[in-house]
Amino acid sequence: MYLLNFIKHKPMINFKRADHIHICVTPERLEEARLFYTDIIGLEPTERPDVFSSAGYWFRIADIELHIGVEESHTRSIRHTAFEVSDVLAARKHLENHGLEIMEEPLITGRERFAFIDPFGNRMELLQLL
Repeated sequence: MYLLNFIKHKPMINFKRADHIHICVTPERLEEARLFYTDIIGLEPTERPDVFSSAGYWFRIADIELHIGVEESHTRSIRHTAFEVSDVLAARKHLENHGLEIMEEPLITGRERFAFIDPFGNRMELLQLL
């Protein structure tokens, strides 16, 4: 019933863009995550407001932000974030050179892609539109 109502009516939310993505690491690995995302991935740290009760870091990634927060570890899942990059093969080689776990993704016409698992168990997909 919900799907039928959705198809019949114009969506009520007019999305403009993604603002940020939030991933989690265990509290004891937060500083390691900060170093990984600045030194290996190459993200630019940005200011994180002092209004939060838990620790974390924010980074600039293209025209959005990546937020890293803390929580206890969870089992690995297929949940992920995908980022378009300009050279997916160079990105893959860079991550392989740093020993990251690479996961093959099913082939999709018009996209070259793969996923990697960051050192904290977060799955990230990188893709290049062909």
